[in-house]
Amino acid sequence: MTLRPLVLLCLAGLLAACSSTEPPKPATKPASATQAIKLPEGPGPLLPYQRELSGQLLGVPKGAEVELALMVIDERNRPQKLLSSTKLLGNNQSLPFQLRFNPEAFPAGARVELRGRASQSGQLILHLPSVRIQEANTQALGALQFVTAP
Repeated sequence: MTLRPLVLLCLAGLLAACSSTEPPKPATKPASATQAIKLPEGPGPLLPYQRELSGQLLGVPKGAEVELALMVIDERNRPQKLLSSTKLLGNNQSLPFQLRFNPEAFPAGARVELRGRASQSGQLILHLPSVRIQEANTQALGALQFVTAP
């Protein structure tokens, strides 16, 4: 037997071993126009050790990135500790927010404030006047209006 038929026989055996009998399955199904698109759900149920500040942010333009932060503030009006924060995307309408925090991290007797800012294309455009938070309880703050940044 010559070398050529032996090589062809080995090559045919290798191709047969590598082939599969099942057709390949598509990795993902394309979304059809009739299927409903699921929006991301909220943060879920409030856990027993958590408290929440909630409300509506007004005056935020579409596409603006909003940052809200619950902070401990010193006597010189400087942030000392971050208790919680969240980021949202403006939609040119009333923007609902939920900011969860651990009440055990809430310092007794210290000044705690909710602060916010909105930026677009990396530039600060609006800020939220500071809202003093007196107690470490779940609170609905209502509508909070953003104002033009200085």
